[in-house]
Amino acid sequence: MFGSAADWLYAHLWATLLKKIVTCTLAALLGIGAYFVIPPIVEEARTCADGVTESGGECIGINGSGYDFEVPEIAPVAARIAEENRRIDKQPHVTVAMMLPLQPESKAERRQLRSELQGAFLAQYRANREPGKPVVRLVLANPGKDYARQDEVVPDLVGLAHSERHKLRAVTGFNLSLDATEEAVRGLTEQQVPVLVARASAGDLANQESKDGTYDFKGLARIIPTNEEQARALADFNGSRTDEQTVLVRDTRPDPYVRTLARAFQGLPEEGPAGPDDMTFTSSGVTEVGDVDNQFRPTVNTICNSGADTVYFAGRSTHLRLFLKRLAKEACAERKYTVVSGSDAASLNNRMNDEDWAELRDSSGKPRLTVQYAAPAHPASWRTEVQRWQDREEKRTGSKPPESEAPGSLRDPLGELTRLQDTFAALESAGRDIGEVELGDSRTMMVHDGVRTAIEAIRGAKPTGEAAPSAEQVGNRWATMQSMNRVNGTSGRICLTKAGNPYDKPLAVVELKPGTKEGPGTLGFVGLAWPTGEPQPEDCVVRGG
Repeated sequence: MFGSAADWLYAHLWATLLKKIVTCTLAALLGIGAYFVIPPIVEEARTCADGVTESGGECIGINGSGYDFEVPEIAPVAARIAEENRRIDKQPHVTVAMMLPLQPESKAERRQLRSELQGAFLAQYRANREPGKPVVRLVLANPGKDYARQDEVVPDLVGLAHSERHKLRAVTGFNLSLDATEEAVRGLTEQQVPVLVARASAGDLANQESKDGTYDFKGLARIIPTNEEQARALADFNGSRTDEQTVLVRDTRPDPYVRTLARAFQGLPEEGPAGPDDMTFTSSGVTEVGDVDNQFRPTVNTICNSGADTVYFAGRSTHLRLFLKRLAKEACAERKYTVVSGSDAASLNNRMNDEDWAELRDSSGKPRLTVQYAAPAHPASWRTEVQRWQDREEKRTGSKPPESEAPGSLRDPLGELTRLQDTFAALESAGRDIGEVELGDSRTMMVHDGVRTAIEAIRGAKPTGEAAPSAEQVGNRWATMQSMNRVNGTSGRICLTKAGNPYDKPLAVVELKPGTKEGPGTLGFVGLAWPTGEPQPEDCVVRGG
């Protein structure tokens, strides 16, 4: 038999010179094909963890069993999420997903990621111990750096939404305003998966208010004011400036956050003679330094000669840090500048080192410039504002009222923040580590409020007698969350419009304080500001117009 087979192969593959050439050519082509085809197949099949596979050098997918995506900073909080998921696994539950890049490279980004996941877990932990039902399973969804591989994750999330076992009822997170983020939100909402944006502030990720109920993203809600609303709130807080007092410095790299922030600053009303034209730089990425510092040299020199004293900065915190150092170092010494930026500046504190802080102080320890931005939350805001209210009332009546008589719009968020801090303290006392909690950059507070709002929507949408609502019912619920159906968040009262936007939600005006001695500075709370210029109504009823 073997002899016959060998004879057949010889006769058909090797007997003549032509057959030898054809056989060798085919063998070479097969070898080349195997070289290019087999490695991708092997790579695609490589598993990082349950539900997560390697793709393009990143671990992409969805996991709720404690996988830390090879980021040690989030290992403790990922373990606590897994413990909570196991605890409620046998109970009727729904799933909420956190979708955000889970393998950042820099230490600053990893600290920020830890804060965000801490906020999500604390919301899950609190909700699962409250009377409301259903309880919640939390999963982490990694769409890759800059959401570049979101198209690999969105179909799996849609599958979880259709699964009777998992019942995914909301996807939140969304911490970067990028084109790929918008694609992910569109891909989910088009499949009727409810989405809540907690951190991304670009107006491109918001529905426009509509009288006929037609929206770009059906089933989308957000709890953070847009860049346009932040700019208006800051302008109202600071009072009007003339055109010749201000200059806009903006990044030209395509980036929805930067684009909408620049547009917001350009739209602020300013009177008087024309001021300096916009000044531009071009970065190579959200967190990439590149040659941006070198680009800032002539920009700073021009600003110094322009007569402007206020700089609107439309760029990421990575590049804001470089601009501040260059402005403090090279600008004309006799003028003190105010630099105003957007909510991404909340990340600045994580990017600054002791040397950076020192460069922002003069020889006497005084700040060389003022840096201000509208933060979506700040841990000192509510206690400070309640005390200010008490002081005003004491001056008006001669008697200092108790904290319990403060307006609900101040008292309710303060109570929520206190309960959040108490929950963290209880976990710490019980030895259930979630990593160091830092509330100053607003990430823990905002993500906590986002997950909490999603859970309130799920519970509010649940029909009587049913274990869980449908995804469509949750998406429809956003439009009803005002007045008595509002959510009291640590960042303020969350009252949503029919388009799913936060109604006149307060912003914390924050200033970067370099301090007067060696060591790190702080992010100091200055006051509250509102997109409409007026405080949010106490009844939290959305007004028309």
